[in-house]
Amino acid sequence: MLLKTASGLGAASLLALSDSSSAGPLWQSASSAKLKGRLKQSACRWCYRNIPLDDLAKFASEIGLKGIDLLNDPNDWPVVKKYGLIPTMTSGAGTIPDACNRKDLHDKLEKEFQTNIPRAAENGVPNVITFSGNRKGMSDGEGMENTVVMLNRVKGLAEKHNVTICLELLNSKVDHKDYMCDHTVWGAEVIKRVNSPRVKLLFDIYHMQIMEGDIIRTIRENFQHIAHFHTGGNPGRNELDDTQELNWRTVAKAIADLNFQGYIAHEFVPKRDPLTSLREAVLLCDV
Repeated sequence: MLLKTASGLGAASLLALSDSSSAGPLWQSASSAKLKGRLKQSACRWCYRNIPLDDLAKFASEIGLKGIDLLNDPNDWPVVKKYGLIPTMTSGAGTIPDACNRKDLHDKLEKEFQTNIPRAAENGVPNVITFSGNRKGMSDGEGMENTVVMLNRVKGLAEKHNVTICLELLNSKVDHKDYMCDHTVWGAEVIKRVNSPRVKLLFDIYHMQIMEGDIIRTIRENFQHIAHFHTGGNPGRNELDDTQELNWRTVAKAIADLNFQGYIAHEFVPKRDPLTSLREAVLLCDV
């Protein structure tokens, strides 16, 4: 199924991907393959929540992942570290509908950042996530001003601890109706105004494919404002395969060619065997 989009994979990997008889489970025969490693790949915990974390982390380490993403419970961090992985992103402050664009929440958000950023730094977690919040009738201009004010309050803390606050871009068309930071141009302008090496965008490719398309050009034009990527096939947020509309190998190569030093975390919801699908995605994005 992946042969159309897997141009450039090694012969052994292609054989494993194309042989459906070996897919149960595919990863057992392919887990020893050495990755090129130009991109540091991770996997979002919530997409594999039915798999015990210890099992997921062990498997992730075997297939060459560098971490587990959106691992929000600090009690889980030692589990992934046991296998040589890191938590690549954890909670910063706020929720998707209620976050930085609401002035009445700024004191609360600042306290959350004051807890989560030092804790992340102490445990080697490089990124914390935050959100704009929903519009709720607010103009995008006012929301931008408020978001900049909020991030300016905590950028010094992030800089002090060498932890990056990542403002997530999400779609407001399908999954998160009314979300404000739903276009790259809005998010990038916030990052420009805050002007900190430790406040950047989480560029979710699935979400921005829904809202904008033109993914590679947009990434290239805004690369300096991006610290982290998420993947997910569109439509459906499922596997990175030939059921969806992006050529993921080409996207991954474009990111790698920019010498991206952050993490690209897989955030698709598997419809097939989850570990097989994760392994396929890792191979596909190993450019």
